[in-house]
Amino acid sequence: MIKSKQKTILSAEQIHKSYSMGRFLNLNVLKGIDLEIFEGEILAIVGKSGVGKSTFLHILGALDRPTRGRVILDSVDVFSMEDIKLAGFRNQRVGFVFQFHHLLPEFTALENVAMPGLIARMNPEDVYANAENLLIEVGLKERMDHKPRELSGGEQQRVAFARSLVNDPLLVLADEPSGNLDLANSNSLHELIWELVREKNKTFVVVTHNKELATQADRVIELYDGKIKNESKNRFT
Repeated sequence: MIKSKQKTILSAEQIHKSYSMGRFLNLNVLKGIDLEIFEGEILAIVGKSGVGKSTFLHILGALDRPTRGRVILDSVDVFSMEDIKLAGFRNQRVGFVFQFHHLLPEFTALENVAMPGLIARMNPEDVYANAENLLIEVGLKERMDHKPRELSGGEQQRVAFARSLVNDPLLVLADEPSGNLDLANSNSLHELIWELVREKNKTFVVVTHNKELATQADRVIELYDGKIKNESKNRFT
């Protein structure tokens, strides 16, 4: 993908994150990261275990607050908001896919996908229509009424991915989305994610250990010792 003009939808400025380990000891996980994320970009975040990839992703998506620093998403300083307002903003602007699908076991696939829209108090008829279309797009037309326990691991992750798109978010964040799947299901999920992200022109950020997945991204950043060590561009210019 070649971009002639880059529109920044998210800016992370001097992101620090520390955890207290006792009276006199802090664990400094992130140490002043600056990053811009561009509209329509697929960005991969790589690095060894424990370098803060998931922590950084959670801060980008406003699931966690930094110790210091700012995140500007859609021209909004997200951490200037109180928690309740921030939760509503996050639900409408950001979609999430995690290694473990986090589907609600008592609800069907369709109900799980619709849930973020219902929480946002959107029109239920529109929400369910959109949820149905997304499940068709991820290949689960015949599985909408099945509950998570009746679905395979790959199918559950497809439901989770459809759920991440139901509110038409500006940004979709994925933390090792295929890390709990076998190779066949992993490759199938990657192809699906790439196809839908491109088709819908979504901005997508994925944390992954999968080198093949990372090389398919437009841009790759490597975290090391709480900072960005390397950045490479594959297709995004």
